Amino acid sequence: MTFDRREGSAAPILLLHTPRWRPGPIAGALAAEQVEAREIEHLGDVLPAERPTVLVIDLPDLERIGIPALTAAADAGLGIVLLSEPDSADVPERVPTHIISAYVAPPAATRQLLIGIRAAFREAAARRATRDAVAETFDRSTEVTDLTETGIRLLTERDHDALLALILTHARRVTRADAGSLYLVETDEAGERRLAFKVTQNDSLPNIQLGAFSVPIDASSLAGYAASTGEPLVVDDVYRLPPGAPYVFNRTFDERAGYRTKSVLSIPMPNNLGDIIGVLQLINRKPDRHMVFTSADDAARRAQPFDNRTVGLARALAGQAAVSIENNQLYDAIERLFEGFVRAAVTAIEQRDPATSGHSERVAQMTCGLAAAADRASSGVFARVRFSAEQLRELRYAGLLHDFGKVGVREQVLVKAKKLYPEGLALVEQRYAYLVRTAELAEATERANYLELHGRAGYDALAAAARSRLDAELARLRQFLDAVHHANEPTILPEGDFARLAELATTRFEALDGTPLAFLTGPEIRSLSVRQGSLDEDEWVEMRRHVTHTFGFLSNIPWTKELQGIPAIAHGHHEKLDGSGYPSGLAGSSIPLQTRMMTVSDIYDALTAADRPYKRSVPLERALDVLRDEARQGRIDADVLELFVDARVFDAGRRI
Repeated sequence: MTFDRREGSAAPILLLHTPRWRPGPIAGALAAEQVEAREIEHLGDVLPAERPTVLVIDLPDLERIGIPALTAAADAGLGIVLLSEPDSADVPERVPTHIISAYVAPPAATRQLLIGIRAAFREAAARRATRDAVAETFDRSTEVTDLTETGIRLLTERDHDALLALILTHARRVTRADAGSLYLVETDEAGERRLAFKVTQNDSLPNIQLGAFSVPIDASSLAGYAASTGEPLVVDDVYRLPPGAPYVFNRTFDERAGYRTKSVLSIPMPNNLGDIIGVLQLINRKPDRHMVFTSADDAARRAQPFDNRTVGLARALAGQAAVSIENNQLYDAIERLFEGFVRAAVTAIEQRDPATSGHSERVAQMTCGLAAAADRASSGVFARVRFSAEQLRELRYAGLLHDFGKVGVREQVLVKAKKLYPEGLALVEQRYAYLVRTAELAEATERANYLELHGRAGYDALAAAARSRLDAELARLRQFLDAVHHANEPTILPEGDFARLAELATTRFEALDGTPLAFLTGPEIRSLSVRQGSLDEDEWVEMRRHVTHTFGFLSNIPWTKELQGIPAIAHGHHEKLDGSGYPSGLAGSSIPLQTRMMTVSDIYDALTAADRPYKRSVPLERALDVLRDEARQGRIDADVLELFVDARVFDAGRRI
């Protein structure tokens, strides 16, 4: 008789060691049928079974093996022969009858035992077929699910390097590849299109790293061949390439790393227009995705070829990957475009007011530095504050553009360095010069008239007295001019003694036509009486409108969802916690944390910047004292200021 071997391979019969029965009586028949017989102690020694398998078990061994283990063996595809009568009272009721393929009553004749074993082989084959069909269905369902989930992740990943690594990881997963590389088509300095190596992965050599290199898009390499033809290239063993193949395999990496590249699948990545934008190269398909090759010989022995179904899966994923890469490149291009726009906007601001060059960049850097410091905090008021990469980018753009509204401020107001405009000060100095000349002329006229009327008698005494009166008048006029110059200098804090200005306001002189004029006009007195900064009230109102202009400008930009907070963050950077700020008089928690951070950074830079013509730079400690005073008065966030100082965020501003 013969055993049913429809699966095409020999099947071992596994015998539990038992004193009551040995394979001796049927050993000859088994050998004739090329069926292996073994004695085992534990089912774990043979599971999972790689070949059709029948287990012969004696009734007394049921308790030793255990019913759960026997059921698991049947589920794994083993046929089971029980040495017992089917209706024997010795068979426990808890033994599931469906797991027993055949019952053979001992002592059984050789023919009876062989018939039972043959029936068990038939059932084992049926069980394996069912198991494999279920497994294949599950694998296909899992692969479809993997491809769907992969597609979703590829479309949502914005980090370019992370995207490339993700593509390669999922490609290796669905193909069970041990290793792989990803290449993108780029144009070099000479204008030649080449495949640039971007990322590599290897389960068996997880720490492997390769330097940058590129290969031509032609048939000389495996990846180049796939890119140039637009078709997948499947090689079962790259050490045994087909005769006449135009491509070669470079073994340098294998020799250096102690690896063995065997099966290779090179998949071109076409975009929706059919243009090849890159190549996925997958290496050494494994019987199990979790397997790791322990040596080059192990890889050579166990690496499998990439079959047609695997190629199809890889092509589907390559198409998804190409679309994702192009979307990502387009997104990056849009970001670079917007970055250029922001830079151009900042340049436009600084060209109108060159004195503030670098201010926007410094404020952006320090504000983002504050956010990063808050994000790192593990205790205190910022312990639960976290900023994502998108929020930090939003904050950076808000910092760069926070003063863009200054384009709507008159340039003379924007760059006003002193309380009087240069032409206004020139008018005052012209009046001073006129009065000096008038006083000198009066003194000279007095002396001339005396000589004409009285001659030289007593002239020297009169001349000395006239000169004394002239010197006194010139000194008085010089004091007036010095008072104007002193009052014309802006101050950082509200300060100044303007009593002398009141005296100047009442000083009159005659014009050439005899009209009485004031040494200082009303508008000049108002400008010189400004107690802080260089702007009078009207100019200050105009300057404060730059925040409103900024908000209006930024609100007209169709920001993406992750950047839509930019207008509000920038709009409030002059608001104060006590409601004394502008333009809306917001107070307390109605001012966003990001804006409060920007406020501290903006004030600090305004104090310490060395490029402002209307003030001198303030030393670090003095600037921090001013900020602390603002915090004590409840105008700025004391916690943010403390973080600003403790984390030395101001160092970021110094480096720009």
